[in-house]
Amino acid sequence: MNRYFIALASLAAFSASVVGPSGYHETNRVTLPGPAGWDYVTVDSTSRRVYVSHATRVEVLDADTLRVIGTIAGTPGVHGIAIAPEVGKGFITAGKADVVVIFDLASLKYLGQVSTGKKPDAIAYDPATKRVFAMNGSSDSITAIDAPEGTVSGAIDLGGGPESTVADGEGNLWVNLEDKSQLVHLDSKSLTVKDRWTVAPCEEPSSLSFDSAHRRLFLGCRNRVMAVVDADSGKVVADYPIGEHVDASAFDPATSLVFCSTGDGHISIFHQDSADKYTLVENLSTYPGSKTMGYDPKTHRIFVPANNSGAFTVFTFDR
Repeated sequence: MNRYFIALASLAAFSASVVGPSGYHETNRVTLPGPAGWDYVTVDSTSRRVYVSHATRVEVLDADTLRVIGTIAGTPGVHGIAIAPEVGKGFITAGKADVVVIFDLASLKYLGQVSTGKKPDAIAYDPATKRVFAMNGSSDSITAIDAPEGTVSGAIDLGGGPESTVADGEGNLWVNLEDKSQLVHLDSKSLTVKDRWTVAPCEEPSSLSFDSAHRRLFLGCRNRVMAVVDADSGKVVADYPIGEHVDASAFDPATSLVFCSTGDGHISIFHQDSADKYTLVENLSTYPGSKTMGYDPKTHRIFVPANNSGAFTVFTFDR
């Protein structure tokens, strides 16, 4: 049986002994048994938990000790995990079953499931509406779920394949349409499309993160570009080169750093000099295939899953 790892590391160089310009370096590793395969990592900074999608289940770690505190099974083709702390529930997309699995945040016990469109992938919770939005990658649609009730509130036809999504908590939702190279702006209350923007020079936007103070969206694009977009006008205000096969991004308002994780084994780290100007700090080396990551704004720690020498490894990086 192969052994699979979750490694805790900091934003630094490929070697744990080397500290790069960002100050990040690898700090720890955790070993997990089981089959290969992973996708998103979700960090609940308040409750100090890390949810790691792992093949057909979700591994739950203590964010500080890295101790495995539970497993949520029965999620075939698991992709994303969304946390709704106000209602005490979590939501997991099971892409091979075309459902969202609902679990109890306190006990991690299964509570039920909701049918979605085909191949639900990314997922996000919107506190303004207390709805969870699942991106149906093969149905070109979104399923909106009432978080307290665990029922479907409605669906939104997007006219393209959704990849990632973010909500601002004020009734706005943004979605990348990877196959159309578009960004869609939605009203999370009325479940309607407000705007549809092209985002050239960004092509095939995949990852998405948000700076609420400056109203800026950060799009990781498969043509090796990070695009900075005005969230209200849809204007691309800046763009910068990044690595290949980006699949996750994050923004930390405390440090003014933007992170893009790419499958070629790097995290591009930019400093926000102003709303429309950014400086590359470092291209942190991780491991080939480590396209996703989770970010903890409390400790500024990054969790990066990868398959290292046949073992599933999530690196954590600390400053």
